[in-house]
This record gives sequence, structure tokens and C-alpha cells, in this order.
Amino acid sequence: MTQSTLIPRGPKPGAHLRTALSLAAADTPVLPLRAGKIPFGNCPPCHNNACGGRPNMKVPGSCLCPRPCHAWAAATHDLAVITSPAWVAAWRQAEGVAYHPGGAGLTVVDLDNSDAITWAHRTLPLTQTVSTTRGEHWIYRGTMQSANAVRPGVDIKSTMSYARWVSPGTGTMADLPHTVRALVASKPSPVRPITAPLPAAGGECRHRTPVFLERGIAMAEQQITAATTAVHATVYRTFLAVLATHGRCGCLTNAHMQRLFAAAQTKGESERHCSDAWGNALTRLGM
Repeated sequence: MTQSTLIPRGPKPGAHLRTALSLAAADTPVLPLRAGKIPFGNCPPCHNNACGGRPNMKVPGSCLCPRPCHAWAAATHDLAVITSPAWVAAWRQAEGVAYHPGGAGLTVVDLDNSDAITWAHRTLPLTQTVSTTRGEHWIYRGTMQSANAVRPGVDIKSTMSYARWVSPGTGTMADLPHTVRALVASKPSPVRPITAPLPAAGGECRHRTPVFLERGIAMAEQQITAATTAVHATVYRTFLAVLATHGRCGCLTNAHMQRLFAAAQTKGESERHCSDAWGNALTRLGM
């Protein structure tokens, strides 16, 4: 079956769908972008992550929402999804095509200005290079944790991230060097105090000794830290389990919450994701 036969009849969704189909044929997960290089807005059931990240983040494109949702996690190379009526409607409105580098086994070093490009030529092995509006994308074979501002004008886009597709670029793709990995390793996610509600006290206390609560928090920290995939979903489920077990009697303190948030942030979760996951867990438990 050719790409042309996959494109639905009726008003043509344009070149973006053709580009998406071409990328998907090479097993590159794609999604449509609206103006400003922003993914199409989360659907109402998932607005502000109200679903708690419950779609299966291990399988890109598995979100069952009626429109592209969850940004990078909605990226897919499933032709049936890409050409579905909901996605075709999005392609007709799209201003561009994005892809999930991590889902394609790639890492993009996003260089935003001439100084960053000069640094890359001096520091990194040459690889496939794509010219962008402001700078260049250097694309390597291999995946790693994504991170912004690892140095002036340099972002890393790989797992749990998306990059705008511009062109195939030039040059031969090289393996991801340790130099790039070290940029994130040397810049751990900042752990800052986060304001989030604690559950109201008043339930029956199950903590006959402080050890029970301490063990529960320690196990939760370990579970988050050990996550290698589906980090966001793991954080939400862990928060939910902690609150369900320890959150109804008032023994759970701000210090305990900050420990859990700190563990999540060391895995790359943002302040907003931590707060959203915590608040969604409270809501689901009726707290």
C-alpha cells in the first residue's frame, strides 16, 4: 500500500501528513504541531493532566483520547492512528510535524544560536545535522534523558520529549557520545520546594509506630528512583499508593511530600508534573 492510498479522500490534509507517513514508514513516531511548535492541546479529559497520566506511556500513541494528546507520548508510527479521522483533522490545521526522538532510538542536541554551534564543532563528534530557524539539530544514534539548558543555548531532546521535523539534514549519523550524556549527568534536575496540598486529617490512624510511615515513604522513593520507563505514570501511581495508605490520618507531613517530589525530580519530572500528579491523586481518592 502506498502513502497516497493511505491519505483519506476529501479536503487534503496537506504536506504535513505526507511527511508524517514517510517518517512513520521508517519507524519514527510522529505527531502534529500547531502554531508556535506546540502539540495540539490536550483534550478536555486530560487537560492539565487531569487523567493522572494513566494512558500507557510505555506505548507511544496508546492514548485513547479522541485527538492527539499528551505531547510526546501521543507520537506514533501506527499508520491507522496517523490517518484516523481525528488525526487527519489535526493534520489539516497543523503548522508542522514533530517526532519523538527517544521513540526512534535517537537523541537531538538542539543548538539555538551561533555560539552553541561553535561549541558543538569544538566539542562533539560530527553527525547528521539539520539547519533550524535559529541554529542546528545534531542528531545521534542512541537515547538518554532529555534536559533543557544543559549549557547556554543547548537543549537535549530524546526520551519523554519531542522535536520539530525540519528536513533529513546532511552528514552521517554517529553514535551518541559520552560527552552529550555527561551534559545531563553534570546538571541534575534542581529540587526546589513545591507548594501542594496535604490531605485533610481526620481518618483512623494506622501508624502505631513511626517506622510504618517511614518504611512506606522509603519504599515509594525507591520505586520512583528505580523507574526506567513510564516515569510520569510511575510517579502518579506511587503518589496515589502513598496517599491511599498514609494520607487519611494527618501523619503525612510536608517533609514526607518533599521527599517524594525530590525523588521524582531527580528522574526528570518538572515541578508542575509533581504538583499535578499529587493533586490528581488527592482528587481520585476524594481527599
